[in-house]
Amino acid sequence: MPNFFDHLPALRRLPAVLGIAAPLLLAGCLSPLALDRAVVEYDKATADTLSRQLLLNIARAHQHQPLHFTGVSNIAATFNFQLNAGATPAATGENGSLLTPVFGGTVSENPTISIVPIEGEEFTKRMLTPFPESRLTMLLRQGVDVDLLLRLLAGGGQNGIYSNRPADAAGYRVFRQAVLHLSSIQDRHQLFAEPLMFEREWLLPAAAVAAEHLAELEKDYAVEFLPQSGQVRLKKRVVGRIVLTNYDPAQLSKAERQRLHEEAGQGADNDVGVDIRAGYPGGEWPLHGVFRLRSFHNVLNFIGQGLGDEPEFAVDKHPATPEVRENPVRTLALAMDGDGGELSVEFGGHHYALPAETGYQWNREGFRLLCQIFQMTVANLNQQGAPAITIAK
Repeated sequence: MPNFFDHLPALRRLPAVLGIAAPLLLAGCLSPLALDRAVVEYDKATADTLSRQLLLNIARAHQHQPLHFTGVSNIAATFNFQLNAGATPAATGENGSLLTPVFGGTVSENPTISIVPIEGEEFTKRMLTPFPESRLTMLLRQGVDVDLLLRLLAGGGQNGIYSNRPADAAGYRVFRQAVLHLSSIQDRHQLFAEPLMFEREWLLPAAAVAAEHLAELEKDYAVEFLPQSGQVRLKKRVVGRIVLTNYDPAQLSKAERQRLHEEAGQGADNDVGVDIRAGYPGGEWPLHGVFRLRSFHNVLNFIGQGLGDEPEFAVDKHPATPEVRENPVRTLALAMDGDGGELSVEFGGHHYALPAETGYQWNREGFRLLCQIFQMTVANLNQQGAPAITIAK
């Protein structure tokens, strides 16, 4: 009958088998864990760097210093796995000579990080060029609060009647009331930010349109031959300018949509039309005009100057506007020379921080929106002409 000692040769070979298999298993476990940790930690560090740079440039704007950005263009992390294995006598007393396998491993990381100063003509143009109306509507369709968005992006309204500058107290008060009124319409899910859609028609003499040109025209136009008049009718669907309304623009007649489009077309690409009509939600205070969007450079200056030269002040809603959820005094309430917040930087002898909030996170949403707007401003860093700085650990 076989007994325990008959298995000793096989058991003595077990440490050797484990000595080979265990390091392989260990390497298999460490590899994905190291990769997962690295990806998450580098992502956190990159996002934190962007947030701090934005806060730093707000501090620069407050102190009338030039703005400057630096971005991480590349991260290459190399992992070095070192495995070892051995055996040691087991604590079996005098009844055997079994060996216990001992194995382990270490992982070292050698990252190489490339950072690029974000500068040059292309980036400067993006920083100084006002945002087009399409950026505003894209963000509105993501559910961004129109009050917060316009307080950040809009510099004012038509013909200077209302201005998003606290130095112009009367204009600033009207601006704040107008965007707050739009927010009340949005809260009722009745704010539309849609392009005006309509058809345009052209009548041409049939003799003036050669047969070989008809195939080309049919790519972009609906072509119809009118035998009674000897003409060719061309139709084309036009995606017009964007207008903020309290009604569905598709309900308007074609002539009315075209009129609004032509009116909006008289402005610049950064003008957003507004047409709030009586008879619809929010029609208690009809509004008609445009909001003029500003550049990202002006957005940072607006926030920075709000900490010193041009502080924002409280504005009550218009008497016709119903109760709204939020109407904070400042567009982005940053703390200066106070207790450290969730995000903070030191610059020019001052401490700047994004304070913690309870309840509705207006400041957090505002700073997150600021990060999104900045991402719309920056081109691919790999295409930047500035020399990269590589840091190897």
